[in-house]
Amino acid sequence: MIRQKASGHELSIRSALVIDDHPLYCDALATTMESIFHTRRIRKATSMGDALQQLRARFSPDLVLLDLNLPDVSGLSCYLKIKELTPDVPVIVISALTSQEVIGSVMAAGAAGFIPKDCGRQTFEAAMRQIWDGEPYVPPGYTAAMATQAAEPTGAVISRRIADLSQQQSRILSLICKGKPNKLIAYEMQIAEATVKAHITALLRRLGVQNRTQAALMMRDVSIRQHLQ
Repeated sequence: MIRQKASGHELSIRSALVIDDHPLYCDALATTMESIFHTRRIRKATSMGDALQQLRARFSPDLVLLDLNLPDVSGLSCYLKIKELTPDVPVIVISALTSQEVIGSVMAAGAAGFIPKDCGRQTFEAAMRQIWDGEPYVPPGYTAAMATQAAEPTGAVISRRIADLSQQQSRILSLICKGKPNKLIAYEMQIAEATVKAHITALLRRLGVQNRTQAALMMRDVSIRQHLQ
């Protein structure tokens, strides 16, 4: 539970899960939470597997502080895995990866805020208070328009990503574009449905999209561009 004392000046956060693969930084962040926000129940994890184990053990923190670069998973998938288990818990990303594209992707996915790892204690405290007040925090200089522009791959990049797919991945993508569900794809390709799902996960990652609808739209975009050339 996050609460403000009657004075209206002191923010108290009772519990938190800190996820970072550097033990010293993890400890420092936990100590900072204890010092500034009087957090008494803090659990720490240095990998995604450890973090998921903590959450599955019925630990329900008031918030999660998450690094994006972990030994067993990295990037936006870190955030998505945590939100899958804690849909109602604010997740604040604290990362050294501070490009417009990275921040934009995290915020678009629904993060409560993005705090750079190299920020000072006062900036950290101000960011946390802003998030508590209901306003997502992003670093100074970040603009959604710049992030969108940076995140949009060119036609050449998209074509190269599609060309890099394996033969089976390309065939599955073609069937996805035809609206075929996984069961029919498995039947047509004579492979297990679990194998289809594994291929889809791999091709989505390679294309840099989050779901099959985005993959189909990417294919359509490439087809239109090629037709206009």
